[in-house]
Amino acid sequence: MYLYRFEVDLVDQTVPVIIAARDDDHAFRLVEDELEKHFLKMPREMDIILHEKKRLGTGTGFVLEGEAVFS
Repeated sequence: MYLYRFEVDLVDQTVPVIIAARDDDHAFRLVEDELEKHFLKMPREMDIILHEKKRLGTGTGFVLEGEAVFS
């Protein structure tokens, strides 16, 4: 199991998405699932970019920095 950090570029914003998944394909599918749950209407244009991948275990994490996280 791995912990993934994605950024999803939409037309007007960048959204960080953190996913725990067994492999890369599963992780990308879960990003889309989470976006569908989060947005009332699924964004039409988006780029899903994988930034980091770490083996999941106790103490695994990412630091999220910048305005995109809190705006």
